[in-house]
Amino acid sequence: MRPGVLHLPSLPPLSLYVHLPWCLKKCPYCDFNSHALTASGAEAEALQSRYLDALVADLEAALPLVWGRKVLSVFLGGGTPSLFAPERIEALLSAIRARLPLLPGCEITLEANPGSFERERFHAFRAAGVTRLSVGVQSFSDRHLQALGRVHDRAQALAAMQEAAQAFDHFNLDLMYALPGQTLAELEQDVHTALAFAPPHLSIYQLTIEPNTYFAKHPPPALPEDDLAYAMLDRITALTQAAGLQRYEVSAYARPGHACVHNGNYWQFGDYLGLGAGAHSKLSFAHRIVRQVRFRDPQRYITQALAGQAVAQDDEVRRADLPFEFMLNALRLREGFALQDYCDRTGLPLSTIAPALEQAERQGLLTRDLGHVRPTARGFDFLNDLLELFLPE
Repeated sequence: MRPGVLHLPSLPPLSLYVHLPWCLKKCPYCDFNSHALTASGAEAEALQSRYLDALVADLEAALPLVWGRKVLSVFLGGGTPSLFAPERIEALLSAIRARLPLLPGCEITLEANPGSFERERFHAFRAAGVTRLSVGVQSFSDRHLQALGRVHDRAQALAAMQEAAQAFDHFNLDLMYALPGQTLAELEQDVHTALAFAPPHLSIYQLTIEPNTYFAKHPPPALPEDDLAYAMLDRITALTQAAGLQRYEVSAYARPGHACVHNGNYWQFGDYLGLGAGAHSKLSFAHRIVRQVRFRDPQRYITQALAGQAVAQDDEVRRADLPFEFMLNALRLREGFALQDYCDRTGLPLSTIAPALEQAERQGLLTRDLGHVRPTARGFDFLNDLLELFLPE
C-alpha cells in the first residue's frame, strides 16, 4: 500500500459482511442490491453453488488487505440469505473460518424472512454456526404486509417469530412504521405483538420512499403525515422502554447485553470487509483509509470474483471527508463517542472538529463531558441538522 496522509496509531476492529443477493420477490420500497430469484430446481442449486465459489475466491483475493487481523463479527445479509440451505451456510462459514481468525464468541448474524419453508430451517441455521437471527417481519398486519409487497402473511410472521425465539438466544425482529394508511393504534398493535415474543433486540425503521424503487415511481397512497410519524416514534420509544428495551441507536432497541455487535462496529467507525455482489468495504491502514465496492450485478460479480477481480471501485477516503464520515456513524448512538476514538479511528486531531462541536453545543444538539460527546435528545431527534455541521466545506 502506498503512503497516505494520515497517521492511525492502531487499526480498529474488523467485521465481515457477506451479501447473498437473491429474494423470492423484490419489495417495492427496497433499494438494496437484491434480485428476484428466477431460477428453480437444479438451476437454482447450480447458481447458488457457483456464487459461493465466487465468495470464497473473493475472500482469498482480499486476504492480503486484512492479513493477521481477527474478525469481530460476521453478517450474512441480502437479499434473503435464508433462501440458501443450511448446509450451504455451514459450508460458507467453514470456508470463512479456514481463512480468517474469528474472535472467541464471534457474533454471526443471518438475515431471514418469515415463511413456512424458511421457518423450519431456523434450528438448522443455529446448528450450522449462526449465533444471531434477524427476522424481517416489517408488520403483523395482513393489510400492511400486502401494501409493502411482502411475500409472507401475519400467520407466517407469528410462526417465524415463535420459531426464532425457540431456536436462538440472540435474535432481532425488524419492524417498519408510517406505513400506507397506518394509524397510531395499528402501529401500537404491531409493537405490542412484537414485544409479546420478548425479543432481545428490535429494529424499527420508518418507511421512506427511496430513489430508483417501485414506490418512487408509483408512490403508495395515504402515507402518514410527518406529525403522525413523529407521534408513532414517540409511542415506539415509550412502549419499548416499558418492556425493558433501551433505544441505544436511532432505529435500534435492545435489552442489556443484546446490542448488535456488527452494526455497533459500523457506528463506531470500525473496519469491515464486504464480500458479494455490490458489497461495500471500509479498510484502514497505517496512513490511509480506503473504501471498496464489489461489482453489483450477481452474474458479473461471479465472473469477476472467480477471476480474482471482484472489486469495481477502490478509493482512498479524502482527509476532508473523514470528520463527516465518522460523525455520520457515531452520532447515531445514544451514548455518542469518546473524543480519543475520533483521533484513533480517523488519524486526525481534535482541531478538525472543534468549531463544529462548539456550534452544536450552542444549538443544544450535543453535550460534552470528560472527553465524551453525546447527542442530546434534541440532537437525536434532529440528527440531520446535527450532521450538517460536520460537512466538509
